[in-house]
Amino acid sequence: MTHRTDILILGGGPTGLGAALRVQEKGLDWHLLEAEGHFGGLASSWVDEKGFTWDLGGHVQFSHYETFDRYMDLALGPEGWYSHERESWVWMRKRFIPYPFQNNLHRLDPEERTACVEGLRKAAQEQVSVSRVQVSNFREWILATFGGGIAGVFLLPYNYKVWAIPPEKMDCHWVGERVAVPDLHQVMRSMETGQDQISWGPNRTFRFPKNGGTGAVWEALGRRLPLSRVTLGSPVVAIDPDRRQVQTGDGRVWLYERLISTLPLNHLIRMTPGVVAESEAERLVYSATHIVGVGMDGRPPESLKTKCWMYFPEPNSPYYRVTVFTNYSPANAPRPGEQWSLMSETSESADKPVRREQLMEETLRALQEDGLLPDRQRVISIVERFLPQGYPTPFLGRDAVVDPMLRAFESRDIYSRGRFGAWKYEVGNQDHCFAQGYECVERLAANGGAEYEPTLFTPNVVNGRRNP
Repeated sequence: MTHRTDILILGGGPTGLGAALRVQEKGLDWHLLEAEGHFGGLASSWVDEKGFTWDLGGHVQFSHYETFDRYMDLALGPEGWYSHERESWVWMRKRFIPYPFQNNLHRLDPEERTACVEGLRKAAQEQVSVSRVQVSNFREWILATFGGGIAGVFLLPYNYKVWAIPPEKMDCHWVGERVAVPDLHQVMRSMETGQDQISWGPNRTFRFPKNGGTGAVWEALGRRLPLSRVTLGSPVVAIDPDRRQVQTGDGRVWLYERLISTLPLNHLIRMTPGVVAESEAERLVYSATHIVGVGMDGRPPESLKTKCWMYFPEPNSPYYRVTVFTNYSPANAPRPGEQWSLMSETSESADKPVRREQLMEETLRALQEDGLLPDRQRVISIVERFLPQGYPTPFLGRDAVVDPMLRAFESRDIYSRGRFGAWKYEVGNQDHCFAQGYECVERLAANGGAEYEPTLFTPNVVNGRRNP
């Protein structure tokens, strides 16, 4: 069976839905194909056999766009959300240190505190003494910005656990709002007063659905689309750019004029012959993610009752981050108020292998060591989800590799967008991805150029201000 449409959208996650909602508003001819039987992509949620709700990672809703906020209100209504003040921490040296770590050095023991401050001072002096500090990778950027103390104590070990790749193999142009650059004056004031500095960052306030996890947002928006224009459970198996056709696993063929793909760029390359050499897909670096959820009877210990998430730089734990998931919404447990849950994230790559068969046991052991699991006997559910592609890595030379790929596809009227479609971590949050799809439609509708897609082409500008 053959179908025809002007704009064909591949993927029903935030990017694909951003595109679909906008193209529907524009009154153009379109269709959306989604491989799974539900909407959400990497922003989906699921319910385990015991009734606990889990996300595919530590998602929270914060935004750079008024348009995105309007759609979020449309999805769940103003009453469908909890609003939270971020309370995030670093767990190390058997204590909690407020995030950002570099702004709260007074919490360290005297010896490490002195080393961190001296490193900051030296880094600041070196940056003042030259017109511009030249750095060629993320490791060098960390050392030049924070000094050897903070780098050695926290940032280098933590970033290796997050990215599953040595920081010297990463670029540093993506950093922007993702890493809190220290203000030496504020650091010293915090040292003198002993007061925590906790207000930094774009997600210092965020919201979360009252019911259904993050996936509930995207299911609600997806269900607003006309059923006749959406096909779920329809994975793409091949794309012919010359004939402008997509083949799905059920044997159907979809003819298009323009294609918006949210497939991972490495997969798009392999299933679309003749656009980018298949060998080029191997140059795209990414990490896998293991999500381990632990559901328990009772209530969280006093030390966790108000915490959102915690970072773990030390080697005793496999995870780099743990979220007190029922603090986001009590309904993430089947018996709200009587049960609670923790959700951990562990990265994996060729540089950082994971013993998968032992991961759940190692996670429970580390949760106990880190004081997050006071009574293992109260665990009633432990589940694991593996994401083969969890995060696109800002690898060395990324833009020189990725940008020509995107241009090659665009020359064939194929627009690769989204977290893995565009391969830009710095614009890979839910709001960014939604905007990538939305803005791509704006560009196609206007037959315009890159200026219609600020999220993709000027991420530093987008992340520095609120956009309509």
